[in-house]
Amino acid sequence: MSPVGPISPEDAVVLASEHRDIDALMGEFLQAASSKALAEAVDTIARFDDALRVHMSSEEELFPPAPAKLAPNPGESEAESFFRELRLEHVQIRELSAMIRRVLGESADLAAAQNLAAGLAKRWEAHTAREEKAWLQE
Repeated sequence: MSPVGPISPEDAVVLASEHRDIDALMGEFLQAASSKALAEAVDTIARFDDALRVHMSSEEELFPPAPAKLAPNPGESEAESFFRELRLEHVQIRELSAMIRRVLGESADLAAAQNLAAGLAKRWEAHTAREEKAWLQE
């Protein structure tokens, strides 16, 4: 069993599958942006962002109750720390995704969107690897 608490095998499969679907949307966005296909980039980042928000909301429903703050709490357990950190990562990833949508919507700046997407892709990859290793695997 995971040191941070059990999750049903069915939920683990669904969430891991959603990770792959969101990965694919990120790949579509990066391809569109590198091809300078603005309309396609706008569409794919919107689909990515929407899927990301639904996915993270689903995950957070499975987390233990949220602390009042996302700052570390003295004496928190390993599980409390883990899920607090995942929530913080969710906030950061959602914000980067929203920033890309804003940049494309307000200024159509594909170069700026690509720069932000590089950071988003790294955070997303690290985040999903951490979740899958410590929470979704038994």
